[in-house]
Amino acid sequence: MQEAGGTIHKGPQDIPGVGRFAVAGDPHGAGFMLFQPNDDGQSAPVSLAAPGHIGWHELYAGDLESAFGFYSGLFGWKKADVIETPVGPYQLFATGGAPIGGMMTKPPHVQKAGWLFYFIVDAIDAAVARVGAAGGEVLHGPMPVPGDSWIVQARDPQGAIFVLTAPRR
Repeated sequence: MQEAGGTIHKGPQDIPGVGRFAVAGDPHGAGFMLFQPNDDGQSAPVSLAAPGHIGWHELYAGDLESAFGFYSGLFGWKKADVIETPVGPYQLFATGGAPIGGMMTKPPHVQKAGWLFYFIVDAIDAAVARVGAAGGEVLHGPMPVPGDSWIVQARDPQGAIFVLTAPRR
């Protein structure tokens, strides 16, 4: 990873009974975690459509092409469709099946490269109410998106930005 321009911010650490993790960064400064679960009886992967789990991964990259090269070299991601947007191409990526995320060169108003995660919820309106009740703030939405879903971009009380997504109302 480091030979490809990435950085290890915190070397591998054990989580007893769970696995090992490390904190890393891509060549443009977007942070991410590496995780290896223990082999002993780990459960099967959860469906990407299961409420409470991440259903989409989105990168605002320093540069789309070099970021895709970095991650595809590290994880074996494959290019899927490209969606043309007003601020440039949005490259979908997959791990062998349907796309699991997308990335684009960050627009000028986005200060630094970073990952944005879309968490699945059962109902968008109820989730918006929970964000407010927990001290968070809705930044954009609810708004419809392709795939027959609704999304809401929000910020938690510590300042982390995330997205909630649910089936259409």
